[in-house]
Amino acid sequence: MPSSPANARRAVRNLMSAAERLPAGLEIDRLDVARDLDGVLTVDAASFVNHWTREMFLWEAEHSDVARVFVCRTAAGMVVAYCAVWLIFDELHVNNLAVLPDWRRRGVARGLLRAVLAAARREGATRATLEVRASNLPALSLYGAFGFVQRGRRPLYYTNPAEDALILWREDASGSVETPGHE
Repeated sequence: MPSSPANARRAVRNLMSAAERLPAGLEIDRLDVARDLDGVLTVDAASFVNHWTREMFLWEAEHSDVARVFVCRTAAGMVVAYCAVWLIFDELHVNNLAVLPDWRRRGVARGLLRAVLAAARREGATRATLEVRASNLPALSLYGAFGFVQRGRRPLYYTNPAEDALILWREDASGSVETPGHE
């Protein structure tokens, strides 16, 4: 059974140590629709050709008991990154992880993913999966640093441009957030 929104927010705030290597002035929290949705849509549109619509995010926030959206924002409240996931029993499915172009290569994605994995582990997740474009080398490097390995391929999964998706899995039985030696 999913935890209450208040408990989930407290748990995320307690995860700040998991994201301690974020650039100064950034915080990670669960999505507050009224405060964060426009920012999430901006990050999404700047990052993906086939981005989610406002209605898709609202449906997930209002109707899904498995959906979680985490945001990374500045002290002024500007959303610079987000990660949308599903937590289904003991499995975390990362749907999207995106960072505004001006904030990339600063450790934002690493800190956000670290916090998301730790939050999922606190809710009982023991493994995680995701799909990524085969050509997305920065994402593949990031996920590899967290112990994700390729377990399959979905031919022509992506459109515009057409491209295969690599299916990555991370077995997390040990409970560690990041694999050793990949700081």
